This record gives sequence, structure tokens and C-alpha cells, in this order.
Amino acid sequence: MTIVVTGAAGFIGSHVAAALLERGETVLGLDNLNDYYSVALKEARLARLMAKPGFRFVKADVSDRAAVEALAPDFAEATGVVHLAAQAGVRYSLENPYAYVDANVTGQVAMLEAARRMPKLRHFVYASTSSVYGANKKMPFSVEDRVDSPMSIYAATKKAAEMMTYAYCHLYKMPATGLRFFTVYGPWGRPDMAAYLFADAIMAGRPIRVFNEGRMKRDFTFVEDIAAGVLAALDRPAKPDVNGAPHAVYNLGNNRTEDLMRFIGIIEESLGRKAVKTMEPIQAGDVPETTADIEASRRDLGYEPTTAIDVGLPRFIAWYKSYHGLA
Repeated sequence: MTIVVTGAAGFIGSHVAAALLERGETVLGLDNLNDYYSVALKEARLARLMAKPGFRFVKADVSDRAAVEALAPDFAEATGVVHLAAQAGVRYSLENPYAYVDANVTGQVAMLEAARRMPKLRHFVYASTSSVYGANKKMPFSVEDRVDSPMSIYAATKKAAEMMTYAYCHLYKMPATGLRFFTVYGPWGRPDMAAYLFADAIMAGRPIRVFNEGRMKRDFTFVEDIAAGVLAALDRPAKPDVNGAPHAVYNLGNNRTEDLMRFIGIIEESLGRKAVKTMEPIQAGDVPETTADIEASRRDLGYEPTTAIDVGLPRFIAWYKSYHGLA
């Protein structure tokens, strides 16, 4: 039996694929290796997976319907899909909205169409985001909250993906679970995310941009905790809801909110260098605070994050130094 992981060369995808291989699964990884950020980093993640038994890679773009349809024979033995391929990033969605519609909406539908034709499929698990909570003022964010006030095009496309998936679950009785990730960080992280951006700038002696004058709070979640949550969800196919649709949505966060300035302080300490800070207003599409309510994830998935930023950030910095050959 095979688990299909899309976005397998990505940050979260590579960790999920590695965790699946570690427990003895056969993994078919898909990725288009686009140049949104360093292709070399994606290839390095992929090389680690290729060295493990049970992993096979196909270069494919999930938004290319014909390419996905052509993979039907490869999907014949799939019992699970972990669909993580997406165009990520809040700020870039203001520059290139079409990339988000292509990857996050068309790509979602292409994978749902493929999944409903997989003869042995038990569960379709897909990535959503805490960004769908948008303008919500109530903290912590709960899966019971309304999410119809997106603050970015990225968030809107991910909410659209949730709604499209629900329709497929209702129509085809295909179990699917969406996971709303909260500010994921850790080794092999993306260069466009805060921890990597700050480390890069500090090591190069450049100022770091601190938005909202530093008055930002995030539920920073270590990537290995996220991967554990993804596998827990995969192993528990969604049950039918009141409308008969086997669809569920869960938050995967760290269940603790950290001040951005403390986050920066731990990076400074781990690097042994102080940052030069440029204080700036909040950016368009951003929100000042995120906090995850994970009670449903605990109850239904047994999800329990264990890594605080005091532990996770030094692990990220150790990887960052090693990857870049820094002392």
C-alpha cells in the first residue's frame, strides 16, 4: 500500500514523508520543484528522502490536470493522500494572486478528482492554514469559529479549498480532513519565513524587519509536532457529519502564543549575535495575533505538541548553520 504525499520536497511535506517512511510506509512523493524559493533547498530535502527505502518521486504540478490524470496507474495502490502542495506565503499573494488560485484551488480540485477515483483510498488529508481565521477577534481560534473574513488572497484560496473538499466529501462520501497549520518553523524551513529571514539577516549584518512595531504574537509550531499531527489525522478517517459528509477540520498549533520579540531574542541568543531591528507598520494581509484552540485535535487525534520555541529555535539554528556551513 502507498501513501501519496504532494509537496514532498517542501518544508512540511518532506518531514511528513520522512515520518511515514520511518514507520515503514511506502511513499509516492509529488512536487513541481518551482522556484518560489531556493530549488537547491528543495532538492536537498528530496535527496534525504531518496536515500530512504520505500520512497519514489515523480515531478509533477498538481495544478496541471493532465499531469495528475496521467498518474492514475501510480495511484492504484494508494490508501492515503496527504495533500500539502500549495502556493504558500501571505505577502506574495498580493503580488501574484493567480499563482495561488492555480495551486491552491485548481490543484486542490485536481487532487480531489484523482482521489475519488483511487480504488483503495481510505483517507484524504490536506493542508489548510490558520490564515483562514482572518479578521476574527476571539482568541484562541477555534474550528467552530466562522471563517468568512479572509485578510489575504492566500487565506481566501485555502478557505475555498476547504469548501471544495467538503463538497467532494458530500457528493462522493470520500473521507477527508483539513488541517489548519499555525506558523510552522524548524529544520529545513522555508527561506521566506520569519526564523530563516531573521537568521539570514543577522548573520549577514543586515537589519531585520519587525512588523507592527514588534507587537505581534504567534502560535509558533515546531515542524515535527506538525508531522506527528498529520500522521495522527491520516490514521483516523473522518466520520460523516450531520449532513452525511465525512469531512473534518482541525487546528494544529502549539497551543501557546509567543511574543515576536521573544522569538527574535531566542534566535539572537542561539546565533550569539544581536539583531539590528527596523520597526515597521503591520503589513497588508497580516494579523497581529494567532492562537490555536487544539482541544478537538487532542480529543479526536491524540495530538499533543511537545516542543516550545526555547527548544525548537535552537534546533532550527543548529540546522541553519550546518546547512550553510557556518561555524
